Amino acid sequence: MGTIIGVQFQKNGKMYYFDANGFEARSGEYVIVDTARGIDLGEVAMGNREIESEKDSVPLKKVIRKATEQDIQRGRENRQKEKDAFSICQKKILEHKLEMKLVSVEYAFDNSKILFFFTANGRVDFRSLVKDLASIFKMRIELRQIGVRDEAKMLGGLGPCGRTICCGSFLDQFQPVSIKMAKEQNLSLNPTKISGVCGRLMCCLKYEQEHYESTRRKMPKVGREVTTPDGNGPVTDLNIVKETVFVRLTNGDTSEIKEYPLENIIRPQETNNHSENVKKNGYKINESESPETEIGDEEQPDSINVQETEKKTDDNNCAEDKSRQTSSGNGKKNSKSRERKTALGQPVKRENPNRSVNRQQNTELKENEPKATKNSPEGTEEKPKAANSSPWADAVEKAMKAINQNN
Repeated sequence: MGTIIGVQFQKNGKMYYFDANGFEARSGEYVIVDTARGIDLGEVAMGNREIESEKDSVPLKKVIRKATEQDIQRGRENRQKEKDAFSICQKKILEHKLEMKLVSVEYAFDNSKILFFFTANGRVDFRSLVKDLASIFKMRIELRQIGVRDEAKMLGGLGPCGRTICCGSFLDQFQPVSIKMAKEQNLSLNPTKISGVCGRLMCCLKYEQEHYESTRRKMPKVGREVTTPDGNGPVTDLNIVKETVFVRLTNGDTSEIKEYPLENIIRPQETNNHSENVKKNGYKINESESPETEIGDEEQPDSINVQETEKKTDDNNCAEDKSRQTSSGNGKKNSKSRERKTALGQPVKRENPNRSVNRQQNTELKENEPKATKNSPEGTEEKPKAANSSPWADAVEKAMKAINQNN
């Protein structure tokens, strides 16, 4: 077991935990602690609290002592020095014409260094500024660039709600905020309405986000058909805070939007497996009767399967008859020639009937031609005239014979 206390170094700043080291500190008292910046004066924000010490946990730094009146007076003097240093640094920034905005100045408790916090749009070369400030204050100078959220936290102010900004009053740590949170809460996406003093999204969008997410899961989506005590209708709007649903009800040519609590809304339930199977098989049952008392629920799928098997057998028989007819009709042709199956999406090629007649005539002419032997000289044997030979072809043959005789 160990005893810790919570200490803040700035007003409404982040709380850091230290080992009490046997001291009993109450909220509002001041203590001297050892920090990464050195010895510093802090205000107790959380009194002594016992916790279970873990072996793997990093040991906390211990409280040196309670602050005395002299320590508190030195802290007040440092606050007064910070105001003077702020005005001097602003003058030097204007002299060097640097594009930076000075936000705050902090003196170390032991007056070993001064920290200047500023904001800027980009990187700033402030080396010459540091040299001038060091020559004036005769101590170590540190300049740190911060963001706009930290600037608003240091300066404070009033938010769009009219109250003190959260980061300047009680919020010690910044939480990530996204535009999705504004959409979930049905807020206007106008940047001027959802942005804070810092120009970023308001931190209060995070406060109720978990409630909106959990409640939206229980409520129907906009546009879905729901059942109300007054009838069925589509959802037009949701009120997450009141947990109510706005539904449009139609009565003839007129329509009316009514608000119902979530308990009175019934979502359309999904159909059971029996009704889905009925739709797939293609037959319809009476919804008033229960599936157990329905007649023919079990017989119809069997009859459908029988009809499908009969159709398959008929299709197979027709295919066999077609194959036999084609094999018998093409017995004289080559056995490898088969009917080409047309692919899906391609046009069917039909043969010209005149083309098949010409093929048969050509095959008959080739069979009637005399075959040439080895002893017979080429070109000496006369070919029989075709039945459909033309006078032009006869004239060409006579000319060829005359040429061969002259040679």
